[in-house]
Amino acid sequence: MSEYQSIGVIGAGAWGTALAQTAALAGRDVVLWAHEASVVQSINNHHLNTDFLPDAPLSDSITATGNLADLAGCGAVLVVAPAQHLRGVLKNFAPHASAALPMLLCAKGIEQSSLKLMTEVLDEEIPSAIPAVLSGPSFAIDVAIGLPTAVTLATKYKSLGHALMEAIGTPRFRPYWSGDLVGTEIGGAVKNVLAIACGIVEGRELGKSAHAALIARGFAEMTRLAVALGAERETLTGLCGLGDLVLTCSSPQSRNMSCGMALGQGESLKSVLSARRAVTEGVSSAPAIVALAQRTGVDMPICEAVNAILCGNVSVDDAVEQLLSRPFTVEGE
Repeated sequence: MSEYQSIGVIGAGAWGTALAQTAALAGRDVVLWAHEASVVQSINNHHLNTDFLPDAPLSDSITATGNLADLAGCGAVLVVAPAQHLRGVLKNFAPHASAALPMLLCAKGIEQSSLKLMTEVLDEEIPSAIPAVLSGPSFAIDVAIGLPTAVTLATKYKSLGHALMEAIGTPRFRPYWSGDLVGTEIGGAVKNVLAIACGIVEGRELGKSAHAALIARGFAEMTRLAVALGAERETLTGLCGLGDLVLTCSSPQSRNMSCGMALGQGESLKSVLSARRAVTEGVSSAPAIVALAQRTGVDMPICEAVNAILCGNVSVDDAVEQLLSRPFTVEGE
């Protein structure tokens, strides 16, 4: 039996539930921790997460729990708590984490209070854990119902990466290993902010040409920041960078893009967020990304414009005009 026969998943939102399902389809016994008692009851009694992923029947090898101690015996743990709540969840799980426990971080964001990546937060809260990162173009419902999906699984150790790929991968959920954790994290975090920008373009009916230009110039911003933080440029051309960017910036199914569309159509950020239960990670990550870019001397005008809109410092129309009024420059800069 594999040492990763038992997989823990922390966080039973749509993405955490989808990952629990794919691990179960890979033949693993899955313990899924949920914050909401209603989710625990729904999964255990009806094999459905009626709160967050109601259209995906779940395997009976998934056991839901509200007690983090129930994950203590798992060979590996996927952490799918929202980025801004990751530290608190890790603090609570730390007493139950075994030594050298592989922990696969699945949230896409940067901590606002510290400007730290998720792997850095893990290192501070559970320093004995072995970090890994899962990111890439993937909608929860697609994964949960078995539509073909490919993602990046980043670890420092290639042997561990392949073991985790075998543990959660299936013919329809295909992880590809990378040794670049920083690049994998930055791609996932920045694309959410850029998706808000693309949504604004769609909501304001600025055209497909502007949409395509925004994706390309946003990709340049993403790459600049990642490289400045020590990532490999090639990482950002893969699934966790360009792949995820294209998906998230091209479909209103994305929470971040749909948020931007509503803003572009004149809705307030407060009204958009108050109508949702699920977290829109780009809203929380935008100020952290802008601050991190400023600290590292990286120019990220699109992300800065999105953050200014979200903070209420500038209108959508003024932000667009400011971007369009920037000096002409070389494409590679």
